[in-house]
Amino acid sequence: MDKRIFILSEEKPAKAVVRMGVPLIAGMFIMVLYNLVDTYFIGLLNNDYQLASVNLAYPVMMISMSLSNMVGAGASSLIARSLGANDKDKAERTLTTGFLLTVINSLIVTAAGLLLIEPIVRGLGAKENTFGYTKDYVFVILLGSLFTMGSYTFGQLLRSEGSVKQSIAGMAAGTVTNIILDPVFIFLLGMEIRGAAIATVLGNLVSMLVSLLFYARGKTLLLPHFKFIKPTRDIIGEIFWVGVPAMLETLLTSAAFIVNNNLAVSYGELTVAATGVAQKILSLGNYIYQGFAAGTQPIMGYNYGAKNYKRMLSVLKAGVLTVSLTELCVMAVYGIFAPLLIGIFTQTPEVIETGSRVLRTIMFILPFVGAISMSRMSFQAMGKPQYAFVITLVRQLILYVPLLLLLNHIFGFNGMLLAQPVTELIMMTASVFLLYRVIKSEESANTKRL
Repeated sequence: MDKRIFILSEEKPAKAVVRMGVPLIAGMFIMVLYNLVDTYFIGLLNNDYQLASVNLAYPVMMISMSLSNMVGAGASSLIARSLGANDKDKAERTLTTGFLLTVINSLIVTAAGLLLIEPIVRGLGAKENTFGYTKDYVFVILLGSLFTMGSYTFGQLLRSEGSVKQSIAGMAAGTVTNIILDPVFIFLLGMEIRGAAIATVLGNLVSMLVSLLFYARGKTLLLPHFKFIKPTRDIIGEIFWVGVPAMLETLLTSAAFIVNNNLAVSYGELTVAATGVAQKILSLGNYIYQGFAAGTQPIMGYNYGAKNYKRMLSVLKAGVLTVSLTELCVMAVYGIFAPLLIGIFTQTPEVIETGSRVLRTIMFILPFVGAISMSRMSFQAMGKPQYAFVITLVRQLILYVPLLLLLNHIFGFNGMLLAQPVTELIMMTASVFLLYRVIKSEESANTKRL
């Protein structure tokens, strides 16, 4: 039996979660460096408006990633379930379709984004001091949409078959490229924030090419084929069935991020810089739970395809316990060292003070949000995206945004910061309970059929 299949099907649940999740966490830490490196080098310019602009521009990256997530989540779910059902032909058809959709979507994003760039930048919350910087950054990111989306989607497709190390290699290569090129473009060539964007795009290009190289050299379990280049209606339908809700989840998160930024701007543009730095540092903790959730997704999808519901419940329990305990340790580090961490990226006392305050408040999401992410990705893996979408819809639109506006109105900046921890605490309980009940229902229905 192939080692990758053994981990998905027979490895002890806790060990499988760790073996699939930890390498992804390492790879995602590498991805965090994309944002942190840009933030660090831009911070060395001693221009906090440029620092704020990177944060304002981030939703554009999130929108590109939402389309990548549509293809990646939809195709990955179908690939894992097809492998669990021993249908390799369908898995490779799905892989090929995923490649094609990535190229098409990236061309649409680039064309539409460049056409509407000025209203987009205004909508992001950029004001007089940040508009030009934000526009420069967004312009370059839009030009490189194919590389950003290709890097993200192809990594997901590799993970769907258990090829975790290969996906990490692409991330690592892209990040090293970005680290090397950032000081060259920002300082040596004097391009400042535009240079940071160029370095990011070129890093994504390298990451995408490395992932493609594994396929080209036949080092993967599955391979794309030109004979499958014409997508079938059923595969397109299944990719979109899981992928569109996944895309909408990312878009809703991006919309909530924009609302948050626009509220933060009302407290001053330097507050946006402080909030952005705190969010970037928090992303180290975010990628831990995302790594465990992404690592768990193919395990859940494979075993759902194999109708092994008992193993699914064991994996869920092991995953939630592992991610929650890990995030509690991360939260303690943030609480103790917040000013030191913020001070790495800026020397402005106001930004350090506000950023520390932000980090010490929003860090309370970490023990809760991992279970939410694991539940969402499990539903996607099972081909039940409607549940994943409901979790996100309730989380972002029904709870978070109204709480954000209400608490900001009543308690000001402190209220704005507390909205997210309160939301995540409620959603953790609801999402895990929902997933448990759905798995038990599927198990009961399957038992009756037998």
